[in-house]
Amino acid sequence: MTARFSPAAVSTGYLTLSDATQFAPVAPARKSNVLPFIGYGLALISLVLVFRDFHLRRTIREFSNVSWKWVFLGMFFDVLSYYFQGLRWKLLLTPFCRVRLIRAIRAVFAGLFANLVFPLRPGEVLRSFLLSSWEDISWGRVLGSVGVERLIDLVVATATLAVASLFVELPPRFRTAADTLGIVALILLAIVVGIILYLEFKLTRDPNYFGVKIAGKHHPHLPNRWMRALIGLHTMGTAPSFYPAVLASMLLPGCQMFALWCMMKAYGIELPFLAAVVVLLVINIGISLPNAPANVGSYQFFCVLGLSVFPVERSTAAGFSIFAFLALTLPIAFLGFAALLRSGLSVRTLREQMMQLAQKRPTPTACP
Repeated sequence: MTARFSPAAVSTGYLTLSDATQFAPVAPARKSNVLPFIGYGLALISLVLVFRDFHLRRTIREFSNVSWKWVFLGMFFDVLSYYFQGLRWKLLLTPFCRVRLIRAIRAVFAGLFANLVFPLRPGEVLRSFLLSSWEDISWGRVLGSVGVERLIDLVVATATLAVASLFVELPPRFRTAADTLGIVALILLAIVVGIILYLEFKLTRDPNYFGVKIAGKHHPHLPNRWMRALIGLHTMGTAPSFYPAVLASMLLPGCQMFALWCMMKAYGIELPFLAAVVVLLVINIGISLPNAPANVGSYQFFCVLGLSVFPVERSTAAGFSIFAFLALTLPIAFLGFAALLRSGLSVRTLREQMMQLAQKRPTPTACP
């Protein structure tokens, strides 16, 4: 099935209502609802554990003493981090097509809004769909770039946690988790680097190695789908734009760490910057599990868990987890909703689009 978009949608970067709902209604397939229930269940359990140490009067008093200059500074850097994410995405896709930065950023914020509304983080799929339609890039290449993003994030998080552990005394369970994460990251990185080097060696010797013609017929050495994925990975990993994309990948979590540290300062939690680094890494690892919309419950639980490494009372940690969640989520909700409207979608059409994307995979025309 091929997605056909109006010329105005491709040239302006907006989806009209007909574009957003272009797929014919299909009979809903019977799919398991286990994962959403797991997400909601984990959120409920997490909230119960967090509110077990929650004291309302104390939290109200702490909220009233918040320093708003630090709050607004933290909001600014958190929003800035997603601009770096859009820049990184643009750079990763540069070998395939010249992506407009404003469209990449708009797609990122629209995806973030979808994550706030729906469980299981479907925003990655939505932002990939939006950008592939706006910039006329194949669906597979855009999704592949998202996968490369996740791999880079894993490597950066592992390296950051390793550096932080040199200066912060982590409990044994945290060190075990950090070691496991490091081993997984190194294995995945070695596999990806090995694939890129192998393809580079083969393509240098024979540019047609993965696509030779015999008797007028095309005979790839690998199935077409795998071949395209591997060649796309090789293209992104060897392009000059990959290195500034890695730099943007370091600025992205750096801004988020500084934003969380500003929230700590605003709430009166006097901890060094490395404490915010550790807490943010714990939160990011935790919310990668199946979760409820907006990471409700899992964010609070893993924020308290991260703060448990440091001398912070559990009641204060519980109050801070709620405060930081609200302060960092509200700007993203506002900007994400604005990006959604600018994309020609609404909350209703977004729900319909997410259902259609789950049932059918659109394949926009590839970029020339």
